[in-house]
Amino acid sequence: MRIPRWSQTCFAVTMIGLGVLGLVQGAFTPTWTGVPRRVPGRAGLIYLTAILSLACGIGLLWQRTVVAAARVLAIAFLVWLLFRAWHFFLEPPSVAIWWACGDSLVMLGAAWVLSGDKGLRFARAVYGLGLIPFGVAHFTFLQRTVSLVPGWLPWHTAWAYLTGCAFIAAGIAVIVGVQARLAAVLVTLQLALFTLLVWVPIVTAHPTASDWTEFVSSIVLTSAAWVVADSYRQGPRVAA
Repeated sequence: MRIPRWSQTCFAVTMIGLGVLGLVQGAFTPTWTGVPRRVPGRAGLIYLTAILSLACGIGLLWQRTVVAAARVLAIAFLVWLLFRAWHFFLEPPSVAIWWACGDSLVMLGAAWVLSGDKGLRFARAVYGLGLIPFGVAHFTFLQRTVSLVPGWLPWHTAWAYLTGCAFIAAGIAVIVGVQARLAAVLVTLQLALFTLLVWVPIVTAHPTASDWTEFVSSIVLTSAAWVVADSYRQGPRVAA
């Protein structure tokens, strides 16, 4: 049995972590948020998404089940994307909705990549499309973004603009296929640095519930980005 790539293993572990977290807390984890309290069967959806994350995460660790697990996850993320997009018709569009849709697109792209080589280019384009709302949020929530830049770095506003532009540029590069591999690798590095330099210091100090949500989300998105970046490596894929 071939050993899964580190990116695949990391993605699987984050899915397992989301599942365990959802079951323990009895609440939606960052990847599965956005369900209004008025929705019937909301409590059941909490445990359904948690069990789905846990089971598919375990499935991604085994060669015989990786394709099936990835396809189930891809379908689930597609359904969640459509659910989140439906908010455009229920309430005025906001950056929060765009961000949520971007999150689902990134996760959908990563799961699709692991489901096999069929439609790989389109899966990457879906992922790239999801990066653009992340960059836009850096500008629309500029004050919040600036406040998250580590204090030891100079020119906080400049960093906020730079990282926002980087997300948008990388998304476009992945979609059109120009320097796509480099863009995917740099985005993975950027998300990993966000996790280490921004969120780790915050959650080890005096974190709020929102800070923990952002921290977990950053870890999950980093693992998804790694999967997509790793898909550009030459040679046969583990999930093929």
